[in-house]
Amino acid sequence: MTTAQLIAFNIALLVALASPGPAFLVSVRTTLTAGTRSGIMLGFGLGLTAAFWTLLALLGLESIFFLVPWAYTTAKICGALYLFYIALITWRHATSPIQNNARTLINAFRDGVLINLSNPKSVLFAAAILIVIFPANMAAWEIGFIVINHLAIEVTFYTILAYVMSTQTIRTSYLRAKIYLDRGASVILVSLGLSLLFQKND
Repeated sequence: MTTAQLIAFNIALLVALASPGPAFLVSVRTTLTAGTRSGIMLGFGLGLTAAFWTLLALLGLESIFFLVPWAYTTAKICGALYLFYIALITWRHATSPIQNNARTLINAFRDGVLINLSNPKSVLFAAAILIVIFPANMAAWEIGFIVINHLAIEVTFYTILAYVMSTQTIRTSYLRAKIYLDRGASVILVSLGLSLLFQKND
């Protein structure tokens, strides 16, 4: 493992984090509706699970999905159903006023864990990126360093995002268009769930 390989991995990771997937959408909405600390705790949950997927990929456990196709299919169905649930809750509360700190920090952390657990494709994506960037047969300390690095990048990204989204200007803009933004996010989450549900196992 070289410094250049680690930088390449981090760039690929940041590009993936900034894409409008369920983790990004839920992180933004959590910060806007429950506050900065909840947004940060959700980020810790997201980062911990994402780093766990990377560990599985580094250990070669993504092959389980290929060897046992029903396990991958089951994971996809559960993940899609969870995204549908989040979309439903978001849609139903689109017209409700914001209640600051309405959820506990542990609940925000739990939601972060579940959001990233809901996408089994993550371990396959991580495996593809890791195979391209890093050499095979890395030492145990190198694997551990990559996993910790992944966790640090995720937590840093979502912490910065939480602070940015909690600024008064952005929060005020969100409040003005809350019903439209929440329902738009719900539609996107349903679309992502359907995409996960019907994607091919390849």
